[in-house]
Amino acid sequence: MRVRLAYGTTGLDVEVPDDACIVWPRSARALPDPARALRAALRRPLAGPPLRAVVGAGRRVVIAVCDVTRPQPRELVVGAILDELDAGGTDASVTVLVATGTHRACTPGELQAMFGRALLERVRVVNHDARDATALADLGILGAGVPVWLHREWMEADVRITTGLVEPHFFAGFSGGPKMIAPGLAGLETVLALHDARRIGHPQATWGVLEGNPVHDDVRAIARAAGSHFSLDVTLTADQRIAGVFAGELAAAHAAACAQVRATAMHALPQRFDVVVTSNAGYPLDQNLYQAVKGMAAAARVVVPGGTIVCAAECRDGLPAGSAYARLLAEAPSPAALAARILASPHTAPDQWQVQIQARIQREARVLVKADGVTADELGRCHLEPAPDASAAVAEALERAGAGARVCVLPAGPHAIAWVP
Repeated sequence: MRVRLAYGTTGLDVEVPDDACIVWPRSARALPDPARALRAALRRPLAGPPLRAVVGAGRRVVIAVCDVTRPQPRELVVGAILDELDAGGTDASVTVLVATGTHRACTPGELQAMFGRALLERVRVVNHDARDATALADLGILGAGVPVWLHREWMEADVRITTGLVEPHFFAGFSGGPKMIAPGLAGLETVLALHDARRIGHPQATWGVLEGNPVHDDVRAIARAAGSHFSLDVTLTADQRIAGVFAGELAAAHAAACAQVRATAMHALPQRFDVVVTSNAGYPLDQNLYQAVKGMAAAARVVVPGGTIVCAAECRDGLPAGSAYARLLAEAPSPAALAARILASPHTAPDQWQVQIQARIQREARVLVKADGVTADELGRCHLEPAPDASAAVAEALERAGAGARVCVLPAGPHAIAWVP
């Protein structure tokens, strides 16, 4: 049978056996009137006072939003907040901070696609830069020894509002909520500490785990110290429409959003599989190979030791070329050597966490990648095998596995997280 994987903006059909196990996200219905739902959430939050009661007249307001790698409905979300402030006559001065973490800045074209021209003319938008020390404020040592630097405009604002997209995250448990502050608005030194080899290698640093996860434990500690006066998280359907709106006090809103995502995206399976086919959830998440490690990590949870993962990610932005991720992968002859090097180093390098997870996956499984934006030579330098024809790659992997081999398909990639209890 043919299964359509989320791939770029068009999708990709792949042929798999008729008895393949297909793991879709459980259906989450799109809200019939998302603008109305957003307005209601701002006026009747899950916990804490409504937005108008938080933002007084003439105050400086900063809103944190996701960067271009996430399909957050920023135009709707930020527009709803601005409309609510205008309706309340607050006359607030509003700045939107794009919480890039250590990712590159969003381009002018991307910002226009993210917000719409009318909204960009209405509000000031600033890309966070984790490497610009002049734009950071020092909060001291927090959590389990994390030196914390955050965007200065965030810390100096009278009112701080996080807006996030909540979905499963491969080492932080779930996205959104406190992650919008750190690593979203954090300095490089802070991000490196949160992503060191010890935290990333911890067994609780994985999909769907918050409490006892050393990454998320410190993320929450930083968010508490930095302070968020209001939070607005959303969840999405498989076709990226708003499924849920969760507003108010940050911890309460995020917990409610995570509960919904856990119910729709987490799936227990009775066995592991010889071949696992995965996507990276399509654009924008599959825009480069660095991000595609998430899809590989989702597949790794249900592949047999020594099995094969076929990952389809468009990678229209390449590796990206010149990234720390690409350089690190090229500095060792094998995944095992990469893992050993990372674990032996007392220092954390940018993008090391993605390489550490990829190396861990590749020690357990063979990984083939279908990526129109990355050449076979580039994949080889990243210790990955090219799969220009995903269907042929699945057929070859099944033949290698032998009689009785089973296939699992994750068409939505990391938006449907399977595991074997």
